[in-house]
Amino acid sequence: MNGLTRRQAERRYVLLTALRWLPAGITFGMIVLLPLERGLSLAEIGVLMSLQGFVVLGLELPTGGLADAIGRRPLLLAGAALAVASTWVFLLAETFAVFAIALVLQGVFRALDSGPLEAWFVDAAIADDPHAELDAPLGRAAAALGTTIALGAALGGALVAWHPVPGQSALVLPYMVSAAVYAIFGVLVAILVREPHRERVSLVFAVRETPLAMRGGLRLLRGSGVLRGLVLVEVFWSMAMIGFESLAPVRLTEQLGSESAAAAVFGPASAVAWGLFAVGSSSVAVLRRRLGPAGAAMVMRILNGAVVVLMGIAAGPVGLLIGYGFAYLTHGAAGPLHNALLHRQSGADTRAMVLSINSMIAGGAYSLGLLVLMPLAQTTSTLVAVVVAGAFSMLGAIGYLPALRQQRSATG
Repeated sequence: MNGLTRRQAERRYVLLTALRWLPAGITFGMIVLLPLERGLSLAEIGVLMSLQGFVVLGLELPTGGLADAIGRRPLLLAGAALAVASTWVFLLAETFAVFAIALVLQGVFRALDSGPLEAWFVDAAIADDPHAELDAPLGRAAAALGTTIALGAALGGALVAWHPVPGQSALVLPYMVSAAVYAIFGVLVAILVREPHRERVSLVFAVRETPLAMRGGLRLLRGSGVLRGLVLVEVFWSMAMIGFESLAPVRLTEQLGSESAAAAVFGPASAVAWGLFAVGSSSVAVLRRRLGPAGAAMVMRILNGAVVVLMGIAAGPVGLLIGYGFAYLTHGAAGPLHNALLHRQSGADTRAMVLSINSMIAGGAYSLGLLVLMPLAQTTSTLVAVVVAGAFSMLGAIGYLPALRQQRSATG
């Protein structure tokens, strides 16, 4: 692909992955805390976050098909621009309606961003070496993601603690820094992501080819029980993510007494958790050798859900944060294993589409889960909601059974 070797493509992929997720680390947990500080209720925040998820749900297939039809680079550039815009709107929001606009924009950004960079790397790696193992490089990218989010979370916590403008919320500065980093990411995408020249990449071409790419991906899903099982995993996995992403900072706020206090503690805690995520991601090759990709993915899914349950029942902030760290350790190991299994079921003409289908199911399940778990947390307790999320997510291990049977058939 434009003369890039697999190693060169991997280096660019790892760098861009790290930079893409640095802003998420800087503002990690604050997507709940900022609206809460500005007077919104937990139920309203649940609706807002589900709104973002439903936007992603509606756009995942068209954007995945578009990426397969016209290339990965245009979608990455458009996504970076929307990331900057949505961050500023969220920062300036004071009402439910303006927060809703910000999260709609963020939903469009996430749909555009979902899969094209990874698909670009896998295309480049396979073009250079058709037999390339994908688990290890995907694990290295995930490790870079975790390390960068850890550093970003530490930076975000430091920015909250610094609070150089007393007249404004301590949560404002991290969002300003995040918007700047998204802009830098867009510039580097323009420089580093190169694809083969495509003829007739016009609006008419995109409108005609995108539905064809979508149908190809859906046809692949209908014909593959393994792929259907992998996608089903996301329904359950998303519930655990609500437990450790969205409910953990709320629980910490309850224990510490204020959003600012929770944000100041959550920054360093998130840095440690994402460092553990990087450790988990780096262990992918070892896990695959011992258990095979499907077996390793199944074990990590069960462990992740169990840890979320323990996080919910742990007493006090220390117990909560220890469980939170181990949730990210297992989450970091599970992701690259899952995605490598997805790539084994797709080709270059359906790769972004398959990733989009997987992400669409995850986003839809996450949005529906928020509409259940956030009100559950408000009417009962966050402890109950976290335990329910973790216990339900462990059932997702059954989705790996077809891939496990395929793995055993191939080896034996």
